[in-house]
Amino acid sequence: MTTAAISKPGATVWALILLLGLIWGGSFFFARIAVLEVPPFTLVFLRLSLAAAALHIYLRGRFGFYATLQAHWRSFLVMGFVNNALPHTLIFFGQTEIGAGLASILNASTPIWTVLIANRWTADEKLTSAKIAGCLAGLAGTAVLIGPGITAAASVPFWALILPVLAAISYGIAGTYGKRFRGLPAPVSAAGQLTASSLIMLPVSLISDQPWALPAPSTHAVLAILGLALLSTAFAYLLYFRILGLAGATNASLVTLVVPPSAILLGAVFLGERLETTDLIGMLLIGFGLMLLDGRLLRRRSKSAPKAS
Repeated sequence: MTTAAISKPGATVWALILLLGLIWGGSFFFARIAVLEVPPFTLVFLRLSLAAAALHIYLRGRFGFYATLQAHWRSFLVMGFVNNALPHTLIFFGQTEIGAGLASILNASTPIWTVLIANRWTADEKLTSAKIAGCLAGLAGTAVLIGPGITAAASVPFWALILPVLAAISYGIAGTYGKRFRGLPAPVSAAGQLTASSLIMLPVSLISDQPWALPAPSTHAVLAILGLALLSTAFAYLLYFRILGLAGATNASLVTLVVPPSAILLGAVFLGERLETTDLIGMLLIGFGLMLLDGRLLRRRSKSAPKAS
């Protein structure tokens, strides 16, 4: 992998980034369909367990997977909770009241929380002026999005707006905690945390929802669950790792900018969702903040600025 390839993603990498953004945007779309028929706890368990099973089949014990799972099971439990079980549960409960597009915009603040948490918990990822500006822009966008929910006349309850933000914070914690898995093959880390989070959610689903007593979901809901688990989770992990290997973590993070437009488009075309003006303003502020955090916008401007003679 060359430095040039990392700094300037080619057509193949851009195509993979756009595909992954569409697939992850689709996770909010699938969830909005399924959560109207399947309780959130059970939906989280189905998403994680089916995705874990798919990755187990994909790995077939390669990379010393089972030995790694046994050796690192405590770390996988922690990562599975903060990166899968908790945030998925928060998002799905929020999506009982809000659409796919709005949920995806609120969750797009994840890199902002990751930067703030990493600054507090790590010694090598401190805030710079550009990162501070990016965080302020992103937090302002988040405030614009959840602000209307505080009023009594709001059409969406405040708790439904704040849950995807809390999920983003959980993802931020996971991003910092996940550094300890750097030495493991990425598919092993993914399968390990999905396996652990499935075990976490199994008793929660059984006790809270008693899924055996629930009415059978419709065909649309079943297809949405399969899309959520197999396409937007298992396959998306493998696609993300492919981008990571080809272009590096910085370029892979660009997918964050693609997910909300994807979810908004799917929600508008298939679910009839429409965003308010404040939602669009919030999305633009968060997107601007993410571009500042990425840093390439500022570097490009500094290179194009005329040098003083």
